[in-house]
Amino acid sequence: MRFVFLLAGILALTACNDLPGRPGPRPEVVRPDEVLDFNVLYKENCSGCHGADGKGGASIALSNPVYLALADDSVLRSVTAGGVHGTGMPAFAQSNGGSLTDKQIDVIVGGIRAWARPDAQRDANLPAYSAPAPGDAQRGADVYKTFCSSCHGADGQGTKAGSSIVDGSYLALVSDQYLRTIVIAGRPELGAPDWRSDVQGRPMAGQDIADVVAWLVAQRPPYPGQPYATLQARQPEEASK
Repeated sequence: MRFVFLLAGILALTACNDLPGRPGPRPEVVRPDEVLDFNVLYKENCSGCHGADGKGGASIALSNPVYLALADDSVLRSVTAGGVHGTGMPAFAQSNGGSLTDKQIDVIVGGIRAWARPDAQRDANLPAYSAPAPGDAQRGADVYKTFCSSCHGADGQGTKAGSSIVDGSYLALVSDQYLRTIVIAGRPELGAPDWRSDVQGRPMAGQDIADVVAWLVAQRPPYPGQPYATLQARQPEEASK
């Protein structure tokens, strides 16, 4: 009798695993901070701004070979981990308040680097990622007319060939370095050429790039998003209080 009861108990416990609605055997769920698949990490954290496969979206195409020749691994890691203050690029590293571990940051950097074509820029005389010296905004106005105005208009307000690049909201959302990066690498996915192709047969010199970036920075409004005329009218009144 004891054997019969024991056998019945075993059968009852086994049957519980097949009850309707009970989850069947499945792969173990991976913790978010243990995901090390580049495709998953990129899709969930980067593609919203930089597009599927790094082909560009609201922000620069990370698979652009000129960009990848310009930005080394330390740049990619610094921007991914720490973000860019004052812009739409957030910090993703847990040490900076984000959700990704250092290993996950390394996976993202390695995956983006795998899109590079090392031989593509071998003879391009690529400018430096960071400006070696500050540019001159006054000279930059002339550089803009020479290299940029044919697409973006005489005053930078845009034409059918190119968007406005002096819009206050746009300039408030991008860093000085981002402007330099775009001038050098272009936005080929949007039809914007890199620094070699604005004027046929005449690439921009390093000083040209620094100067036109300085001119663009000078167009950035001091109070982005504010009704400027109203603000200026209120300042004397507020100062008297």
